[in-house]
Amino acid sequence: MLDLSRFQAAGTETCFHGRHINAQIYADLNGSNWRLKDYEARGGYQALRKILGTGGGEGMTPDQVIAEVKGSGLRGRGGAGFPTGLKWSFMPRQFPGQKYLVCNSDEGEPGTCKDRDILAYNPHIVIEGMIIAAYAMGISVGYNYIHGEIFEVYERFEEALREAREAGYLGDKILGSGYSFQLHAHHGFGAYICGEETALLESLEGKKGQPRFKPPFPASFGLYGKPTTINNTETFAAVPWIIRNGGQPYLEIGKPNNGGTKIFSVVGDVNLPGNFEVPLGTPFSKLLELAGGVRSGRKLKAVIPGGSSAPVLPANIMMDTTMDYDAIAKAGSMLGSGAVIVMDDTRCMVKSLLRLSYFYTHESCGQCTPCREGTGWLWRMVDRIEHGKGRMEDIDLLNSVADNIQGRTICALGDAAAMPVRAMIKHFRDEFVYHVDHKTCLVPQYV
Repeated sequence: MLDLSRFQAAGTETCFHGRHINAQIYADLNGSNWRLKDYEARGGYQALRKILGTGGGEGMTPDQVIAEVKGSGLRGRGGAGFPTGLKWSFMPRQFPGQKYLVCNSDEGEPGTCKDRDILAYNPHIVIEGMIIAAYAMGISVGYNYIHGEIFEVYERFEEALREAREAGYLGDKILGSGYSFQLHAHHGFGAYICGEETALLESLEGKKGQPRFKPPFPASFGLYGKPTTINNTETFAAVPWIIRNGGQPYLEIGKPNNGGTKIFSVVGDVNLPGNFEVPLGTPFSKLLELAGGVRSGRKLKAVIPGGSSAPVLPANIMMDTTMDYDAIAKAGSMLGSGAVIVMDDTRCMVKSLLRLSYFYTHESCGQCTPCREGTGWLWRMVDRIEHGKGRMEDIDLLNSVADNIQGRTICALGDAAAMPVRAMIKHFRDEFVYHVDHKTCLVPQYV
């Protein structure tokens, strides 16, 4: 959660009701309301004081912190949706050597723009969340790996780290307690593959960003070969609220197995594209309404509900679906990173798939043969169909190649390239057939 009080203090609608977070207090990147004094005025670092016992209470043990996060139902907000508290419990707290905590801020999924807004406009909530997580797992060193194409956000986070250190929230014996934690920012270089957690670790170590084989998993062999826990920016941002207010109230905001709120980046053919924080389980129709509806009053055609790697869903399915992990999975797609790509009736599915396929062949690290070769085959076949040179057998061949990529690579980039192909053909096969038969697009008003 970003921080409800910041919206209330600004005299605007709270984010529980889907506040368009690019508006008003987010209007000026050069504003000062991200500063430490403003965060403290909104209750910032109270959760840290609570667990350390420096705010007047008895403090919380690491086991109590993990239990509270487990009880909140918080699931990883980076795409996989793995239960956060359970992930924290995997960390061997009694390990005698160094352990690491890493924040994955390498937000490269097309359509996703939430994490950079959290870091730009409320960086201290991420810092506080990371300190609490590190305390719960007995970790003394952490890193925030920030996407390479948002350097101004990296600079702001560095400044927030400086403020936190000077105020005693970071460093040795935090707030006079016996707990110490060092946190550093690391600037990536914009490679999509580094959003995969083990490729991120390789990059953080100064090596080429390529995924590792798993097992071993990072909890036992992570950064520099040491136990490491990795969570997404938005995941850490939810932690302070949970500790201040309790896991059960957070769970009750959403729905069973889908606790709390989620920030959705609604992009594409809508009148008000932007980031919206709403309770998990919010109907898609409500989210679309918050984004101003489909642009220019046109008809909704399709939605990619979880970033470009998630399977597309036609409008009739999406309009009956709620925005949570389980409902989206049941509908045949994934909640993923929370990027909701809206497509109106002027969009050609073949051309849309061509753009997606080009992206994945461009971003493949080349380590796995099915991905290195297969993504290029997919792109070239879709390109052939789009430009009037396709054959009818190409449609089934696309599915065959996608089948031979999915599940056969070290990381999920191969799946990310394959799933959009299979979903586009499943739901919009008629457009592919029309392209082959007529050498042109079925959508005459395409712009």
